[in-house]
Amino acid sequence: MAPSSTSVLLILLLSVVPASLASTPVSDGLELELGGDGLYREILRDETVLRLKELGKISDGEGFLERTFLSPASFRATDVIISWMKDAGLTTWVDQMGNIHGRFEPSNSTDKALLIGSHMDTVIDAGMYDGALGIICAISALKVLRVTGKLQRLTRPVEVIAFSDEEGVRFQTTFLGSAAVAGILPESILQVSDKSGTTVQEVLRLNSFEASADALGQVKYSPESVGSYVEVHLEQGPVLEALRYPLGVVKGIAGQTRLKVIVDGSQGHAGTVPMKLRRDPMVAAAELVVTLEGLCKDPSRFLTYDEECGCFTEESLAGLVCTVGELLTWPSASNVIPGQVNFTVDIRAMDDLVRETIVASFSRIVMQRCDHRLVDCAVEHKHSAAATPCDPELTAQLKRATRSAVSAMAPGGHGQGSRRRRRRC
Repeated sequence: MAPSSTSVLLILLLSVVPASLASTPVSDGLELELGGDGLYREILRDETVLRLKELGKISDGEGFLERTFLSPASFRATDVIISWMKDAGLTTWVDQMGNIHGRFEPSNSTDKALLIGSHMDTVIDAGMYDGALGIICAISALKVLRVTGKLQRLTRPVEVIAFSDEEGVRFQTTFLGSAAVAGILPESILQVSDKSGTTVQEVLRLNSFEASADALGQVKYSPESVGSYVEVHLEQGPVLEALRYPLGVVKGIAGQTRLKVIVDGSQGHAGTVPMKLRRDPMVAAAELVVTLEGLCKDPSRFLTYDEECGCFTEESLAGLVCTVGELLTWPSASNVIPGQVNFTVDIRAMDDLVRETIVASFSRIVMQRCDHRLVDCAVEHKHSAAATPCDPELTAQLKRATRSAVSAMAPGGHGQGSRRRRRRC
């Protein structure tokens, strides 16, 4: 019987769990006895960890990890990733947006492909797991299939993709790599410039890519050719660690809104303007930041529950998070009352109606508080993306694979804990 997609996902998950445990002592109860199943510990744990460390050293920066879109380090990483893909028995190529592909194509297969991967670019001073974990675990999973003689028995195409750009550090435009594959990258992106004035088109051509609208069209995958996409990613949060679970299955990608709030007041000398006569934008901004925190920590105090639509349930509000990540003042001097303060707002939720209602409520509160403090305010909408729920059938496969993976890795008690976590997901 040919290995199913669930088998591939199981091996993929089994490469995540031992890699996540490799930095801590492994007890006898966690020692894998997978030789009989052909799932080699040296590939799924030891080699995976070594490759994560190797890729984490390929950087444009000294003493920290920085690997941006089409930088010198990105091309060094490309060569290494291609060699790993070939080692796993995959056919490799680099597309016109710099994405790296490694594919196994069964003979005479008409099935849609299973895509697995993540991004190879990083933010500045990045961690070595971000993006790299998804690429290397996918390669490790397919290498196990090759070593055990099961790769040739697959009936469905499987492809690993290392996307060239997700973070958008260089051109401040995220998801260049995956957007090109999805066919949603506009031709106008070629004229976007980095800080040096170099456009996307110019940097592509400097590195021997065609950099035309036709070339971008060649990168696109037709929806009819892709069955599903799976990405292994570190959590980038404390929940799994706090629960002591090695992995979880997400139910969707949160919707996101980015705002810029501009507060204009009256600039003045810190020593000569009486407190009662001040129109201080800093104090107004500080009040708004604290208000946003309260709005997102306890939204039920601010939102009216509509029993008819049943929209604001405890579950729908549970994933709401709000962040002020950047705050700038002018003229930014210790002895000057600022004339202007602006700050960013990032609002995310799995329920789009909740997110949109929070955005509207906060925007209304901004105007009310600013009027009260006699300062002028504006709220600019910079970005909005709807929530994307994961495919239920694929999620069910991942949950089954998770049960098998955690059962293979841990004593019974730990597995029970994982089952509780899965119900949360």
